[in-house]
Amino acid sequence: MERVHTAEFETPFGLMRCASTEKGLAYVGLPRASGRGFTGWLKRFAPEACTKEAWEPNRVAVTQLLEYLNGKRQVFELALDVRATVFQSRVYDVLKEIPYGETRTYAEIAKQIGAPRAVRAVGAANGANPLALVLPCHRVVATGGKLGGYAGGLKMKAKLLAMEHRSPLEGDLL
Repeated sequence: MERVHTAEFETPFGLMRCASTEKGLAYVGLPRASGRGFTGWLKRFAPEACTKEAWEPNRVAVTQLLEYLNGKRQVFELALDVRATVFQSRVYDVLKEIPYGETRTYAEIAKQIGAPRAVRAVGAANGANPLALVLPCHRVVATGGKLGGYAGGLKMKAKLLAMEHRSPLEGDLL
């Protein structure tokens, strides 16, 4: 039986949760996230899994997430266990390539994956992103720069984008 290790941790934005499998980090839950959350992810992608609260299997991921949220990390170096549909995987592959401090539009991503009319589907894939921050869907905006939706709320999305646009030499950013 598959085992999913979970850990909750406090961040500058509030309580977050991450979950990992033997393959790598599989889920990052944002504070006050909308959507199905961890329970929905388990039901869809790991229905037979046994969950266990365990800090050690998540230690590196938690450390890197906190470093990112405190403006001290720009790139994640983690093994990932991304569970998604084929379409979502194509979108997530593009998300991984958006550099720190830059944004892309939903339309640009749709074009990049060869489905220029699938702008709403790209938005839905972003909304289902199981690895928030690591697969940086917060860097995706509507045409014209409008923020659009975000599982952690638009206030969090705006703060993340503002943090990424500041110089890392400014010290603690939050």
